[in-house]
Amino acid sequence: MKETPDQRALKAATVSLVAALGCVALFLPPLLEDTVATPLRAAATGAALGCTLLLHWIFLGLAVQRMKRSVAAWVGLSVLVFPIGSILSLVLLSWFADERGGPAPAPASHG
Repeated sequence: MKETPDQRALKAATVSLVAALGCVALFLPPLLEDTVATPLRAAATGAALGCTLLLHWIFLGLAVQRMKRSVAAWVGLSVLVFPIGSILSLVLLSWFADERGGPAPAPASHG
């Protein structure tokens, strides 16, 4: 089955969320000491976190817009309840996309 534009945007949102969570993990123990030991490393990790979060929300908004749903509601859920809201949004929107993009029902046989 061919991938739809909204499914591609959801995959990009998922990849960027995984990258953002990797950046968040660098600020948690036991990696925190190594991350903040060098100001350049801490700044680079913070910048990467900011960029990946922004990309996640942009791709999520694109997917929601392509699915003709409320962008403000879905992105707002993702922002306000991060990271659980982001994960929940991705799971639900992927499910909706799979439901909508499934194969057409077979015609009934008249026999």
